[in-house]
Amino acid sequence: MSKESKLVVVAKVQGAIVANVLKSHLESEGIPVLLKYEAAGTIYPLTVDGIGEVKILVPSGCAEEAKRIIAPQDNA
Repeated sequence: MSKESKLVVVAKVQGAIVANVLKSHLESEGIPVLLKYEAAGTIYPLTVDGIGEVKILVPSGCAEEAKRIIAPQDNA
């Protein structure tokens, strides 16, 4: 596996809905995404103390761009 294809975590979010929205956004920008779910969160719909946490992983070569894309924007 080359350094460019190594997957890195660019964000951790609570719940599959938020994770899938971010995944769709990144993929629309051409960035491949893998979601890694906390095991109990896929069985129980909880988002407490890390249960329900989803890690968003992208290839290391895309990490900086992905972080920029999903970063909160200050539109004030």
